[in-house]
This record gives sequence, C-alpha cells and structure tokens, in this order.
Amino acid sequence: MLRVVIFIIAIGAGSLAGWLALSMQSGDTPAIAAAPAPQEPMEDVLVASAELPQGQALNETGVRWQPWPKGAVNPGFISRTAKPDALTSLQGAVVRSHFVAGEPIREEKLARASAGLLATLLPSGKRAVAIRVSVESTAGGFILPNDRVDVVQTLPAQAGGGIFSRILLSNIRVLAVDQKADETKGQAVVVGKTVTLELNPAQTEVIASAQAASSLSLSLRSLADSGEIPVEPQEISRSVRILRGGRSEVVSVQ
Repeated sequence: MLRVVIFIIAIGAGSLAGWLALSMQSGDTPAIAAAPAPQEPMEDVLVASAELPQGQALNETGVRWQPWPKGAVNPGFISRTAKPDALTSLQGAVVRSHFVAGEPIREEKLARASAGLLATLLPSGKRAVAIRVSVESTAGGFILPNDRVDVVQTLPAQAGGGIFSRILLSNIRVLAVDQKADETKGQAVVVGKTVTLELNPAQTEVIASAQAASSLSLSLRSLADSGEIPVEPQEISRSVRILRGGRSEVVSVQ
C-alpha cells in the first residue's frame, strides 16, 4: 500500500513539473527594441511667416527661423549660421517676387527700399516704359502685371493706301497696369489707360518712335510660351517721295 501511495505522489510531482515547464516556455518572449534611426542634422533657415505679396516691405513679423534639413539647404537660402542678424538687417527690404507662407527667403527676390517701388522691381539693365492703351488694345482688359505680351504696331501701308500691322516686339514682360504693379486678389479687374513694359535700351528707342508715329496694341501670350527668347524688331523699308528743283524722286529709307 505504501508503494502505491509513493508511486501516485511521484506521478503527481512529475506532472506538476511538466506543467510548470510548459507554462514557462509558452510565456511571452522579451521584445527586441529596434535601434533608433539616425537623425539628420538640421539648420535654421529664414522663411516667410505668412504670404508676402510683391512690393511689401519686410518686418520681424513677416519672417521667422525654421529648422531645415542641412542636406537640403540651398546656397541661396539665408541660414542663421551665415547671417545670424538677418531678422534685423533685412527689415525694410522690398519683396520683388511673391513668397508663400513657409517658403525660404532668398535675397535675389528682395530689393532695398532706397528707391521707388518700380525701380526695385526692375532687373539690372532694364527700363520701364509706359504706353497708352485701351480696352481693345489690351486683350479686353485681361492683361495683368507679370503677363507676357507681343507689341503690335499698326501703320499706313507703303503704297495703295490702307494699313498693315506687324509684331514690333515679342515676349515682353508687363511691369504694371496704370499704378498697379501686382495683381490684387479678390478685386474686380480695372481697365488701365497705360501699361508699363520691361524693355532694354534698344527696345525703349523702338517703342518711343513707334508710339509717336503709329498705333500700338498688346497681344497676350500663353504662359507656356514665356520661356521663348524675345525677338528684336526687324527694320522695314519705306518709300518717300522727295521734290527737288521741280523733280520728283522716290527714295527708299529704313
């Protein structure tokens, strides 16, 4: 009888030991923590705090420092490392080209406010020339600042009467319409009486003489064609009748 009891106890102890071993094996294994990804070094870059329209003067509330991935910092950006006093030194600078909120500030899109607004918007070597316009000569009033246009000249034909037209200048940038140098959002379009064009010195002479002797109109260009190289005007020959000592002579001039 004693042997039977000892045998039963041994079986029970063995079963208990097996159950404990299985319980320990089925437990959760400790999770292996993933190594943190290396963080890219950052650098503070000057950005626009809000939308900055063309012609607006910068102040401390219009710009701020923002961390930027160091590998993505463009050489044209203004960094705190290169220019730590940018918040104060750029105050009063005029925005030459529109900035959206969060866009990095670039000095090439700014101008010092020592001159008038239009002078700050002109690139080096360019001139601002205004021409008289009407609704009919400005694509029904849909030509706005920063559009690209062709200048069309209309003048009398050389012979036989009538008139003819030709493209005098092509792919010319519009600086302003009347006194507006930027499109105002949310306002109705106002048809201007003058349009200011961005020209080089040679084109300025051409426009001045053409406006005095003929009628000029503007043809709005597609935005897709804005990258084309401007075409300089080609000289055309005209015949002039000269009377000398009772004689009539036709002379061809350029």
